[in-house]
Amino acid sequence: MSDTETKDSRPLRIRVLTLFPEMFEGPLNASILGRAARDGRVKITCHQLRDFTHDRHRTVDDTPYGGGPGMVMKPEPLAEAVESLRDTALREEGGSPRVILLSPQGKLFSDAVARDFAAEPSLLFVCGHYEGVDQRVIDEFVDDEVSIGDYVLTGGELPALVVIDAVTRLIPGVLGHADSAERDSFAPGWDGLLQGPVYTRPAEFRGHRVPDILLSGDHARVDAWRREQAILRTRERRPDLEERRTSDAASADTSRASHVERRESWDTRLIDHDSVE
Repeated sequence: MSDTETKDSRPLRIRVLTLFPEMFEGPLNASILGRAARDGRVKITCHQLRDFTHDRHRTVDDTPYGGGPGMVMKPEPLAEAVESLRDTALREEGGSPRVILLSPQGKLFSDAVARDFAAEPSLLFVCGHYEGVDQRVIDEFVDDEVSIGDYVLTGGELPALVVIDAVTRLIPGVLGHADSAERDSFAPGWDGLLQGPVYTRPAEFRGHRVPDILLSGDHARVDAWRREQAILRTRERRPDLEERRTSDAASADTSRASHVERRESWDTRLIDHDSVE
């Protein structure tokens, strides 16, 4: 990084640790994500977990202690991979990445969490599989466990793509209009409410007209109408959102404080190790 380079001019650096890097090729190169990468606003690389194994079968899982169905992701490859990618981040970005495990047992992903992640200079996503990840790896390395909903998928790759998309679109300059992300559902511009109905040309379609107020040219009345519609829609469809907004804000504060403490501890250990050498 040059002396003249600022945080705002550096791309958000995202690394993904996965068993299936090929799942990311299409989505990361298409549409807004692809354009953000080409414009230098985000840099995303995928890393094969099996590259951090040392047996002929490149084993990444084993049976669970205590018995039961399924397999558990082994700690050794995961630990080695995270340590390697953290070392790379320290060299290239000057700090440890925030490590995020995609897991059905994680906290529910939300707009507030996406904004928290988007404020970081570097993120490392770990895609879980099988019955889960050995808890010792989570305790040692993971800053956040995140779930995209109350259901189970075959792996963490699709959730990682969802989170990456939601985070990337919050980076300044990624969307076409500076206010777009602030006027979406759940965004601060709507106080976490759902967005109300939207309309475009023609003014009349199959006997249905656009509300007259949207054609009035009175921006203050239009804004008031939109907010009223957002409140009505939220009350009708998502009465839980008011409680969730409060919970998300508190969760994001706690998560950030925990990550800062963990990152400082990690960097201190690295400095002590370098001093010994």
